[in-house]
Amino acid sequence: MTSLRISLGYELEVRGRTREVEQLAFRNVVEQAVLGDRLGYDTVWFVEHHFTRGFSHSSAPDLVLAAISQRTERIRLGLGVVLLPFQSPIRTAERVATLDVLSGGRVEFGTGRGASPLEYQAFRRPFEQSRRIWEDSLEATLAIWRADGAPVSRSNAFFEIPDVAVYPRPAQEPHPPVWVASTSLEGYLAAARNGYNLLGMTMLKGIDDVAADITKYRECLAENGFDPATRRVALMIPWYVAPTRDEATATAADAVLWYIRRQVNLVTPPDYYDARHATHRVLGQLAAGLPPEEAMATLRENLMVVVDDVAGSRKALARIAEAGATDLIIQAQVGGLAHDRVCDAMTLFMSEVAR
Repeated sequence: MTSLRISLGYELEVRGRTREVEQLAFRNVVEQAVLGDRLGYDTVWFVEHHFTRGFSHSSAPDLVLAAISQRTERIRLGLGVVLLPFQSPIRTAERVATLDVLSGGRVEFGTGRGASPLEYQAFRRPFEQSRRIWEDSLEATLAIWRADGAPVSRSNAFFEIPDVAVYPRPAQEPHPPVWVASTSLEGYLAAARNGYNLLGMTMLKGIDDVAADITKYRECLAENGFDPATRRVALMIPWYVAPTRDEATATAADAVLWYIRRQVNLVTPPDYYDARHATHRVLGQLAAGLPPEEAMATLRENLMVVVDDVAGSRKALARIAEAGATDLIIQAQVGGLAHDRVCDAMTLFMSEVAR
């Protein structure tokens, strides 16, 4: 059995514009989370995005997870991630703590500053100050929880906490595990300096360069007095497994490419380059311009996606563990794949790939 903890990740994509299609997508992911609970998946993670019709309707992940919490018993509930700059730390602390109480202490608190200038414009926050706002908001949220019901005061240009006590308190003491999402080495190191768990993806750089960044993350943890063995690193990857590679490709290639084109365009502006290697832009954005077969070959080679049979999926799983990850978050529902196909792939993964 793999040493990796296997989880589920959702963007809540909706391919179609009717209300019926949109509502069906929500029903399906709840059913998949219930199945994941029964199959032994560790956590079910939901992103937070706004104003991205089709690509992601997960604008209120805490509400989706609250629904899931009432139909599951064991699976943990991952906020991956709460976009902290867009609301007061008071509201973040209240809502996440409420979810933790309702779920019996099953929340994983993922945080991030977001990658969309449109979101910052709509929520009237300066994108160029996103890191500072995120850092201040996270510090304030954790201070509220650590205060254990005592009043907290904070004041800056973006929020005010006027010596108030905030309830409820989380079920987990002093608070749920903290994760930081990033696609850059800079973000990895910022997480390490504070001892936070790490949420990453292979979609922009590919597995080899991500592995190099994970090594630096662990080195930075140690340099700042944290035991790297106690911190978790999760990689989120679109993943579809079928009895044969041909069947996997025929079923999922179109859905995966649809998703990749939208995801890459969301998280990398047109002029985006990694600070170290300009080729990362080519690698991360290749699928948008290549013919489908070439795109899939490049994505597979770099483990930016896995669309394969059981044997190929096992090899990919081993490569991810070798890269230094402790957790794999598979995006089984991606690009509008049919619900029954997703459930079949989820079941096959846990029974044959992860065993």
